[in-house]
Amino acid sequence: MGDSSSMENLEKQLICPICLEIFTKPVVILPCQHNLCRKCANDVYQASNSFWQNRGSTTVSTGGRFRCPSCRHEVILDRHGVYGLQRNLLVENIIDIYKSETNRPLLPKTEQQQLMCDQHEEEKINIYCLTCETPTCSMCKVFGAHKDCDVAPLTVIYKRQKTELSDAIAVLVAGNDRIQALISQMEDICRTVKENGRRQMQNISDKFDELFAIIEERKRELIETVGREQDRKLGHVRSLMRRHGDHLEMSIKLVETAIQSMEEPQMAVFLQSAKEVFKKITDTAKASNIERTEAGFESMDHFIINTENAADMLRGIDFQTAEDGEDSSDEAPEDLTNSPGQSGESGRL
Repeated sequence: MGDSSSMENLEKQLICPICLEIFTKPVVILPCQHNLCRKCANDVYQASNSFWQNRGSTTVSTGGRFRCPSCRHEVILDRHGVYGLQRNLLVENIIDIYKSETNRPLLPKTEQQQLMCDQHEEEKINIYCLTCETPTCSMCKVFGAHKDCDVAPLTVIYKRQKTELSDAIAVLVAGNDRIQALISQMEDICRTVKENGRRQMQNISDKFDELFAIIEERKRELIETVGREQDRKLGHVRSLMRRHGDHLEMSIKLVETAIQSMEEPQMAVFLQSAKEVFKKITDTAKASNIERTEAGFESMDHFIINTENAADMLRGIDFQTAEDGEDSSDEAPEDLTNSPGQSGESGRL
């Protein structure tokens, strides 16, 4: 009796197949030699014999019959009903010994505010239907909508799903940390883009200021080009930040919801909401798409100007590619007007 494994095996033998708890005295023995709590036997008996006026009645009837929930053997009762069944004193004595030899609770029970079955108002929700994935009561398994389903004790499924939800929360929190780091990185990229853009625009302004009125018009056009490139890049990065920020906010709220669900003390209430919360967490984790900017996206080094050309070439100045820049001293003004900058491509000045 002192061995924990032996005690667990003994406890399994002392569990009623109806309420899935330790037999409650008095224990009755059926003709097929299976045991039931008298209350559970009475519930099964009343459910099988519609002439009973109400469940829980102790009125002596003229007999009846029901099937054993363990082996489906038909049990025929006399006029005394379940009170005519023989008590199993041996099992009752074993239960007394078991209670005296163990210091731990027989089964985890939540007597206060425990949910009751909608279909059987006097029955506690104490099992979980694996087929329908919903908490239910013992009578629903024996005679109700779940009689052909596979079931398990509520505590087992409660512990399993609580563990799975805890693991999912940990994964989601880790993903949120990565998204937050990515947003911080993109904030740095925005600052770098703005600084590089500002530096290049100031460089262009300094060069064109030296060329007076002719340069002023062209300067405005080139500054606008740099500004458009900067706005395009900033707009792209900010759109990514908004997208990831929205996803992060949703994930944080979902984490709060999941944590509140974890704090729910009632197993049935928790199981009723945990499935939906777990599905939302799974869908949110799958929908996460961490999009990044390409390497060197923040660079604005392709906006470089060259003021060594003559004044008659000023109106043809445009952003040049690297190849154009190497031969710029030998090219005529008309060649410059056909540079990639005219077609919308970015190059060097």
